[in-house]
Amino acid sequence: MKKILAVVFLMSNAAVAEDTVSDSERKITYKQKTEIDFEGLDVLGEIVKPSSALVLERKGATFNPLIVLRTDWSDKIYESVDEVK
Repeated sequence: MKKILAVVFLMSNAAVAEDTVSDSERKITYKQKTEIDFEGLDVLGEIVKPSSALVLERKGATFNPLIVLRTDWSDKIYESVDEVK
């Protein structure tokens, strides 16, 4: 009987002790960093293709060319003949 009373007494004291500390008085501390070690694990997976894809095509830049490419050189050839004589 004394053992039962002692257990009940200890349990009631523990319940009262919990009520005296409020949430605002508790300090919660977190670890600076968490390390997860995957060396002991074998991770298996499968590459799954998406069911659809979205492809956006960008327009190329349009600008006026600064260099004009010559396609006909016949006038320069005729001028060079005069310089050879």
